[in-house]
Amino acid sequence: MFTDAQRQKQRQGRYGTPRRQYLQDLVTRFQGGKGKSSKEQIVAHLANFAYDPFNYDYFRELNIVELFLDCLTEPNERLVEFAIGGICNCSPDSQIASMIISCEGIPLIVACLSSHVENTVLSAIVSLYYLCTPSTEKEILTPPVIETMKAYAALECVNVRFRNAAQAFLDRHIQGKSPEQ
Repeated sequence: MFTDAQRQKQRQGRYGTPRRQYLQDLVTRFQGGKGKSSKEQIVAHLANFAYDPFNYDYFRELNIVELFLDCLTEPNERLVEFAIGGICNCSPDSQIASMIISCEGIPLIVACLSSHVENTVLSAIVSLYYLCTPSTEKEILTPPVIETMKAYAALECVNVRFRNAAQAFLDRHIQGKSPEQ
């Protein structure tokens, strides 16, 4: 369920932590955290907040999108899975999409297509679906990405959500284009 200011105030209660402060506390804990499990939990928690447009201003202000992008370079597969999930959840927002693009996030997302973690790949496909625009298509619609999407869309043994996401990407961004485009 999406939140608005009134609903958030009701949920927070008289003594609850305001959403901005709560998200700031999570970011601070992540930055100061030493444990792998703790960082994974924090990024997973932030990714869950990324689905709600109410939080997008806070995400931009607190640099949470950049935190997600930084996590994509980590060797910890669970951290990558949760971070790309957060990116996927908020990439439909045009301002956040612009941040992802300006922070050189597209190559990091494309790299997630080769993960052996199904959720990571699914989130990468959906993120690229939203991030592919006339200004980014040269970077996204490369032969390796297109071939990867075609291969995923053709797989019979894979999860139907996975196959459908790849096919939706192809239908939206490839169908009807000539090979020279």
